[in-house]
Amino acid sequence: VQLVESGGGLVQPGGSLRLSCAASGFTFSSYVMSWYRQAPEKEREWVATISSAGGSTTYADSVKGRFTISRDNGKNTVYLRMNSLKPEDTAVYYCHAREGFSQRWGQGTQVTVSS
Repeated sequence: VQLVESGGGLVQPGGSLRLSCAASGFTFSSYVMSWYRQAPEKEREWVATISSAGGSTTYADSVKGRFTISRDNGKNTVYLRMNSLKPEDTAVYYCHAREGFSQRWGQGTQVTVSS
């Protein structure tokens, strides 16, 4: 069972990144997928969630209108498109999978927004 994030990096304010999370070892299409993030010395916070079939999405107020979560069940991958990035978006971003009481976390990918 594995979730592997990629796509993080250093970007200037106002820039964009797309994170990917590749899943393996479980029935990806049955799981609700989310992105969380954790900034230095802060608690992990929820960013966005997408339903198992991809028809429903929700976002934290802090990213609404700037971030887009999507998934490709054929590729067992969930994405997070991040536009208009701000320095306060700097954090380690984690992929999360949940089905009932079963959940899994990825190892995280660093996103740094700085000029």
